Amino acid sequence: MSLIAGGFPRRALAPAVLSALASPAFAGTPSDTIFVDGFDGAQPSISTYDDLTEGFLGTTLDYNDVAYHDVNGIGGVFPDGSTFTPADVGDQLIIEDSTDFYASFADWGSSPNTLTFGSAYIPGPNLSLGALVQVTMDLAVPASSASVDLGFYENGPWGGIELHLDALDGGTVVASDTLVLANGGGRDNVNVATFSVGAATFDQLRLYATYGDEPSAPRVIIDNLALTPASP
Repeated sequence: MSLIAGGFPRRALAPAVLSALASPAFAGTPSDTIFVDGFDGAQPSISTYDDLTEGFLGTTLDYNDVAYHDVNGIGGVFPDGSTFTPADVGDQLIIEDSTDFYASFADWGSSPNTLTFGSAYIPGPNLSLGALVQVTMDLAVPASSASVDLGFYENGPWGGIELHLDALDGGTVVASDTLVLANGGGRDNVNVATFSVGAATFDQLRLYATYGDEPSAPRVIIDNLALTPASP
């Protein structure tokens, strides 16, 4: 049985959830794709994280002309009304071997590595999703479109949390995409989606989570950050 980990203590998955993760019905294309714009002809640069070494942990990461920084660092709330502090969720960028995840979502991202956040790291090909409150990505080359694959827990304690991807140019938001995590009750389960944003030009991305007007901290991994350069 694969080990499922996160930024906070978790119970073992119920047999029905383990069965669902192993089922072919959960493989294939993402179940939820948001605001998908095709790229405009320029070849995107794709960050797969697969050439990095599992076990990287750091508060910053410079990779493929993207500088990742300001991970979490703030407290917030969960849908059940409980709260968390910055120390509860951690502030690390983490390269994870997620081979077991790709066994269920073969057409998502690119095996084996993903990028996750917070404090969750367990070596090996297990499924490990860390806590994401926020992360900022500075682009060395201004872009006109971006997409990123997300894996996340929904339902259970996460239902109703909203994930956001903002594109900024000179500090001003020029495009956004959002996803409200499903709230079907019962145990949490893993799902996938793709965020996509496009504008004439932007030099920064911000991925973050909210519940109502407060920061929140769902469990998230990302892969295949694709950036299309802006026209000169």
